[in-house]
Amino acid sequence: MQIIAMLTMLIDHIGYIFFPGELGWRYIGRIAFPIYCYALVQGHIHTKSRPRYLRRLFLIALIAQIPYNLALDPGGWNVVFTLLLSAVVLVILDKLPSLWLGIPVVLAAIFLMDYFPVDYNAYGLILVLFFRYARSYWLIAGHFLLNGFYLFYSGWLVQLFSIVPTIFIALTPGVWGFLEKKRLPRWVWWSFYPAHLAVLAAVKILTSKEWVTIEW
Repeated sequence: MQIIAMLTMLIDHIGYIFFPGELGWRYIGRIAFPIYCYALVQGHIHTKSRPRYLRRLFLIALIAQIPYNLALDPGGWNVVFTLLLSAVVLVILDKLPSLWLGIPVVLAAIFLMDYFPVDYNAYGLILVLFFRYARSYWLIAGHFLLNGFYLFYSGWLVQLFSIVPTIFIALTPGVWGFLEKKRLPRWVWWSFYPAHLAVLAAVKILTSKEWVTIEW
């Protein structure tokens, strides 16, 4: 699972930076984000310390921010901030006596994530919520409707392919459970995102005819 997520994300970012006109890279890359959302939910459920889990996400987000700006988006916030905010929402929802009371929390987070330039915007939070609270066909239906909404709202045509890993997660739990057992060392899983961005940023700077800037 971790290897699939990391490799498809790497393919996506290579295509985005160096082959922007070739959508095949991006289609493959759509596999990664749903797996990271699923992994975030599993981490939220099974971690021994949620405060420590949140601090780790925050640290990774900080480390990855400048490489992200240099490699992918000069003015945006990297996707770990998206996952971090989603994890905070999950923690708050778990503390409420009823999920219905969490609706204002979710709406506020959606507004916040659409206002600030975080990667995937509110789409990331909503997908995380589906992985947390929906099962089987409901998970697939929720992700399908979410993709359909963002197709018309933001023109995210390529994002439609992201439902593929969700289908496998929802309908083949035995296979996915087997993949989850094949784990990399924790430091590899946590460090890959900022490390690969740093490498891609360095290659982009070395091969670019124009200086790469950060637009904070």
